[in-house]
Amino acid sequence: MSGTNNNIDQNWLLLRGLARESGHWGDFIPHLQSHFPNSKISVLDLPGTGQFHQENSPNNIKAITEITRQRALERGLLDQPITLFAVSLGGMVAWEWLHSYPDDICGGTLVNTSFANLSPFYQRLKGSCYPQFISLLGKKDLLERERVVLQLVSNNRNNDEPISIKWADIQTQRPITLKNCFQQIIAAATFKPTTAQPTHPILLLNSIKDRLVSAHCSEAIQQHYQLPIQQHPWAGHDLTLDDPQWVIQQLQQWTAHVTHN
Repeated sequence: MSGTNNNIDQNWLLLRGLARESGHWGDFIPHLQSHFPNSKISVLDLPGTGQFHQENSPNNIKAITEITRQRALERGLLDQPITLFAVSLGGMVAWEWLHSYPDDICGGTLVNTSFANLSPFYQRLKGSCYPQFISLLGKKDLLERERVVLQLVSNNRNNDEPISIKWADIQTQRPITLKNCFQQIIAAATFKPTTAQPTHPILLLNSIKDRLVSAHCSEAIQQHYQLPIQQHPWAGHDLTLDDPQWVIQQLQQWTAHVTHN
């Protein structure tokens, strides 16, 4: 397999973040497909989440990446090079993947992600979130728990109740265990990627008003690797939930630029 810029918008693979699964993309997938009608758009759950919720998640990004790549191979998702669109923890997996297996990849867009060797822990998980995180551990009511999560990751209050109900239903059907959640936290907290410059087109997207992860984390990646970045003025950590149209506009502009250069 050999990545070429000509395929940058032809074969998308989407990866979610910490303790989230493919069901949390919600309406973003059909919305993205409608704007890239000739593209193949696939989703894949990380170990310990979604359809793989009954298995144990590794506690390091390299192992998570190896398992995820193997599943992509088994599903034929790598028959042509992929363009990764990845959020938060998924962005770390995407970064590891494109450095370890560059021939699999055309490029990638990383959303609100962070690296341990570039940003301090109190930016990678804002201190103001700690009380809410602790409170989540004591909430047995799934709907109430998802309401708190939504308050943390979204700055758009228009559809809180239906989204919370849907997320609680996801957790009921495919629950992520507390152990797997902690395993993913350890993996994210300890991820220190190579300092080698990426050889593929990379776009960074972040939310200036992200209340979970500081916007400085994406800015640190941008400055260290000299990558393009687009910043949303008001959305929260779950950028595709808060303003999917803005995200798609950035992807359209980026893919057009990459394809014609």
